[in-house]
Amino acid sequence: MARSGITRPMPNPAAAAQAIADLLRAVGAPVETDVELRDTADRTARMFIDELLDGYATDPADVLRDGVAASDPGLVVLTGVRYVSMCPHHLMPSMGRAAIAYLPMGRVVGLGTLVRLLEVFAHRLILQESLGQRVADALVSQLGARGAAVHLRARHRCLAARGEKQAGAAVVTVAYAGAMPESDRAAFVAAVATRPRARR
Repeated sequence: MARSGITRPMPNPAAAAQAIADLLRAVGAPVETDVELRDTADRTARMFIDELLDGYATDPADVLRDGVAASDPGLVVLTGVRYVSMCPHHLMPSMGRAAIAYLPMGRVVGLGTLVRLLEVFAHRLILQESLGQRVADALVSQLGARGAAVHLRARHRCLAARGEKQAGAAVVTVAYAGAMPESDRAAFVAAVATRPRARR
């Protein structure tokens, strides 16, 4: 499996906190006098580094390395996966659900691995249109799947809180990679459309 080969800069919490404090001052926030803002810069820096953007620290090849040999089962579909991602244009979150599918070719991974793979890319500054494609491409190029598909449905805070202010709008994207026969595409669409029954 090929690794990305990309060298990424190491996070610098102190510099990030200073930059956030400078941003707050620049937009007119009373950083020095408002007690509620006293630790905001440090908290925000740690949130971005440790949670929202920690995907930069992980190579997708490492996530998919633990696949095990299998005798090419049929289509594997995982639905209802919740995720949070950050818009690269306005640094605001989107929250949604994903369905991930792949056609194994000699190797399969645990279902939790599919969730972690999604988070590697979701926890970067990335457009939804690119997020699904990156996950599908990784399943084909790193796991060796014959084909893969990712369906994302999310609500974007940048669309709800600013501009057009469409709080109820949802964005749906579908990405495919590799070779996926029409019958498996239909099975994937059917799995996405099937909603689990609510618990009583």
